[in-house]
Amino acid sequence: MKTLIAAALLGMALTTSTAWSQTPDPTTQGGSNDPIVKMHEQIAAARHVYDRKVAAAKKVFDQKKAAAAKERDAAIAVARNGAPQ
Repeated sequence: MKTLIAAALLGMALTTSTAWSQTPDPTTQGGSNDPIVKMHEQIAAARHVYDRKVAAAKKVFDQKKAAAAKERDAAIAVARNGAPQ
């Protein structure tokens, strides 16, 4: 029983130690010389630009759709009010 508790405590100590944590190295924050890493960064940047353009297009689309719905609703209201009952 004592060995089980000792093993559990040792395991917790090893996993919570700062030596085992995966903190980023401050010297490598500036970028990488690895071509694969650069490729992935370029892909991420391209996706970010694409997402911004799609969001802008969706905003314009929503505005145009709302304007068209407003015109449609006005035309329907005129048609309903002008029709004999």
